[in-house]
Amino acid sequence: MSDSMHILSLIAFSPLLGVLVLLFMPAHKGQWIKTVAIVTTLIPLILSAWLYSAFNHQLEGMQFKEELGWIQVPLNHEAQGLNQMTSFFFQFKYIMAVDGLSLPLVFLTALIGTMAALASVYIKKRWKSYFIFYLLLETGMFGVFMAQDLFLFFVFFEVTLIPMFFLIGIWGYMERERAANKFLIYNGIGSAIMLIAFIILICTAGFGQVSNDSGNSIFYSGDLSVITSHLFQSEASYVNQSDYPFYLSDTMKWVLFIMLLVAFGIKLPIFPFHTWMLRVHTEAPPSIVMIHSGILLKMGAYGLIRFGVLLFPQQAVQWATVLAILGVINILYGAILAFVQKDFKLVLAYSSISHMGIVLLGIAAFNTIGLEGAVFQLVSHGLISALLFLLVGAIYERTQTTMLDQLGGLAKNVPFISGILLVAGMASLGLPGLSGFISEFLAFAGLFQTAKVITVIGTIGVILTAVYVLRGVLAITYGPPRIQGDGMKDARLMEAIPMVALVAFVVVLGIYPAVLSGPLHQTVSGFDQFIQTVVKIGG
Repeated sequence: MSDSMHILSLIAFSPLLGVLVLLFMPAHKGQWIKTVAIVTTLIPLILSAWLYSAFNHQLEGMQFKEELGWIQVPLNHEAQGLNQMTSFFFQFKYIMAVDGLSLPLVFLTALIGTMAALASVYIKKRWKSYFIFYLLLETGMFGVFMAQDLFLFFVFFEVTLIPMFFLIGIWGYMERERAANKFLIYNGIGSAIMLIAFIILICTAGFGQVSNDSGNSIFYSGDLSVITSHLFQSEASYVNQSDYPFYLSDTMKWVLFIMLLVAFGIKLPIFPFHTWMLRVHTEAPPSIVMIHSGILLKMGAYGLIRFGVLLFPQQAVQWATVLAILGVINILYGAILAFVQKDFKLVLAYSSISHMGIVLLGIAAFNTIGLEGAVFQLVSHGLISALLFLLVGAIYERTQTTMLDQLGGLAKNVPFISGILLVAGMASLGLPGLSGFISEFLAFAGLFQTAKVITVIGTIGVILTAVYVLRGVLAITYGPPRIQGDGMKDARLMEAIPMVALVAFVVVLGIYPAVLSGPLHQTVSGFDQFIQTVVKIGG
């Protein structure tokens, strides 16, 4: 039933239905435009919820796979020793599938996509263009987490850059154009590095032969399963690895791993590739920062796991200590600088850097607990950061500032918003019973098995997180009011709905983590076994 429904394609491309409708709507019909866009985001949310419930938790591999021939590029017949071959070509397929790693991120994308669409009530101009770019961005994000062909992944990855550039540059704050340019430059460089690595993989491990009535052909494929098979399964049968037709030297494997680490490290971001993210978090509109912090940063971690770690596990394990140290640097650097910021948006920006360091620690553990903690942190931080930037938008809408020394006493005038802010802050600092605690506990517990000293140093960041979060929350909600509260209204319905929804998911994951660990565990344990097996054979 799932195969015939093409559920993944429906999820990925359903936002384009909204784009099609919006193109024919008058630009001045603001309320109708917002309604169409919000209703459109509900379609993938409902479908992804069904997908989550239908996913078989007991299976390790890909599910709901959709495969279709897509692009075939003919190549010149230049090799003298291959005259028996009738054709040479690049072969890229439309392959979509999900496993326990990508499934939670698909649902997270759908959820935050709807919540951020509701938060777009703060957008004051050019609603039609805004929501067209917004829905295009959503399609790109879905595709990134579902694509199983390197070229298809790259296309979806690039699709997210273009609308994001315009969403920042047109609807952001005072320095929006500079922030948009910096976003495009850094992410463009990362994409270029990733593309070069993908081309090398396609032209080596993507090699294959096919025979049909017209003769024998050689192709180079971007199919991730083909590349994985050639990198690992067949290589063991060759006594002399240099005779292996898809052979990559250790040096080339190291080069590719480092290239992928840098490419996805820019997106994550890993220190020192983080400066572009600070501008985006401070200059983009809150609804877009919800998407950026909640989803786009996770694309970096997802790519690092899917391509960096799983394609080059031996190199990744050898660099486990380096990854752990980079994670600790992220944690401490982000936490210390968050503590001294005067702008609450910058507090949250540096907080995101710190929390992404926890993801690196989970990956560096290279065991089931740590990897589960890394993915759990991706989902948890996605929910919490989206909630916090939703609150930033609500506060700015009422006070026209996010400077801590200009805010204070808001609990008296907007008690509901202040209460939600307190819950979000508690989740961010890892209070037991909320999702932040589960993800941090798993990541640190996993790393403690392999790197006790680094783990202990990293836990200092947890203490610092409590300090800067409480400092920011208390400065905003308590103390003497610094802004006249006459006429200041609490959360409207369109604001309260996403606030309550996001808090509900944060609480559910904190109280009943099996909701996420169920589909995640089997896949991650399979990753762990695969990595250990490859490392043992390579050693």
